[in-house]
Amino acid sequence: MPSALLGRMTSSPTPPPVPAPGNRGALRRLRARGRDEAHRTASPLELFFDLCFVVAVAQAGIALVHSVAEGHAGQGILDYAMVFFALWWAWMNFTWFASAYDNDDVLYRVVTLVQIAGVLVLAAGVSRAFEDHEYLVVWLGYAIMRVAMAAQWLRAARAAGGPERTTALRYAGGVLACQAGWLGLLFLPEGGRPWWFLVMALLEMCVPPVAERHHTTSWHPRHIAERYGLFTIIVLGETIAAATIAVKSGIDENDALGELLPIAAGGLLVIFAAWWIYFVVPIHGHLRTSRQAFLWGYGHYLVFASAAAIGAGLEVAVEETVGKAHVSTLAASAAVTLPAALYLLTVWVLHSRHFKRGITQQLVLPTTALLVICCTFLGHWAVFAAGVVCALSVAAGETLATRPATRESGPATRTG
Repeated sequence: MPSALLGRMTSSPTPPPVPAPGNRGALRRLRARGRDEAHRTASPLELFFDLCFVVAVAQAGIALVHSVAEGHAGQGILDYAMVFFALWWAWMNFTWFASAYDNDDVLYRVVTLVQIAGVLVLAAGVSRAFEDHEYLVVWLGYAIMRVAMAAQWLRAARAAGGPERTTALRYAGGVLACQAGWLGLLFLPEGGRPWWFLVMALLEMCVPPVAERHHTTSWHPRHIAERYGLFTIIVLGETIAAATIAVKSGIDENDALGELLPIAAGGLLVIFAAWWIYFVVPIHGHLRTSRQAFLWGYGHYLVFASAAAIGAGLEVAVEETVGKAHVSTLAASAAVTLPAALYLLTVWVLHSRHFKRGITQQLVLPTTALLVICCTFLGHWAVFAAGVVCALSVAAGETLATRPATRESGPATRTG
């Protein structure tokens, strides 16, 4: 992820000429695009990229379900955090690079498809990473994605000069150096791997500020906001799909429609509210300073991970209800309510608090998160109650947004 994030916004470079319709596949120099381009939207290749990444997200969710259902929640959450970091970081690096440099020529497309192949390799190794703590396939898939990303930066460096060239070379060098460091996961004893992961994750996240110390890449605010929003939608869609399959399986195999309906209804309300709260206000206008962009972009690790974990939690709740999970009702309920509360708090920090006016509006989402956690202790009605709380939160936000402005609160703002 470019740390435009971490540098002062600079004037937009002159955008490259748009290729003629019949010349779109020709090889062209990989030059920076303009930050002020009109009508900049996600490309079909970017959408395809997202969909393939969600395949790996789904595999991580399935593995998390099995770990929690078997009573190994702590280890499962740790493995999930590690695997999800690899997915999130590779996705985010591509997204910000594409926002600044995507020229949609043949070579750019091919290298992007190589990155997609890498995430599919990673997805194939997720179950082994969770069950046997064997990370070779995961490392290989991540390596494919990261080496391809370094190749893109080297190509950008070739077409650039001065500070921009230095930035691109630093990115390429940092990416390759970190990738070599991840080899430690293959050789360290199992007890040392989480600590090595923490060190390497911090080093990965230090690459953008170091690379962009003297030059800020020209990412496009509207394009970035759209890309993050689209990935949020896809993750929430995968969450609904996973929960639907779990409920269907429970009904078909155990004839437990009555017991599963509250979970299905509550889960749907939680996911609907998650979508509503995220998209209630446009965020691109907030991405103005380096500090804002840094917190917003990096903070989405928690948004994406918690959104996907809600689906895994709903599957655990279904399996516990039909007697297939070796966990208590309290643990199964927490598998839904805790990631839901984390999602609400993170979206409040990243999005909503910047647009709310007055203490009442500011307290809506933090209070909702607290109430969702309290729902954990309601037994088999926990998920349904959490869904109702989330729905009421949306209703409260919309009601407060329609109130006349006061001197203390300023103009009324939709809060979600």
